[in-house]
Amino acid sequence: MKREKNPGGMRGIPVGLETWFMVHFYIDLIVAVPIFVFPEIILKYLGWESVDPFTTRLFAAALFGIGISSLLVRKAGLEVYENMLNLKIIWSTFAVLGLFISILQVEGPGPFGAWAALIVFVFFNLLWVFWKTRLK
Repeated sequence: MKREKNPGGMRGIPVGLETWFMVHFYIDLIVAVPIFVFPEIILKYLGWESVDPFTTRLFAAALFGIGISSLLVRKAGLEVYENMLNLKIIWSTFAVLGLFISILQVEGPGPFGAWAALIVFVFFNLLWVFWKTRLK
């Protein structure tokens, strides 16, 4: 593993954490825009048989909020990053639990999109927990 020359940056924020916040911003936007604009088309393509556009757009709104917040804090200090990490850990933990419970409750394997979302949320949850523990 390559060590960063200045792991704390000028504001005490590791460069890797800043980078992941920006990656998270872009991923959230890439997912949020299409499901906000075309919820039925996108979710049916991902395997959902029935789609609630209200809930789907509410989910997209959460992605917009957390993703855009990641962009807005890019020049903030350590305390702001720690607070955002708390939010991201809480959000991703309950997303993982909710998706997992929902997958167990449907007949069959569940929609492909649900499994893909579960994998992405598990990844980001582990990533945010890693960074939270690294900052301590």
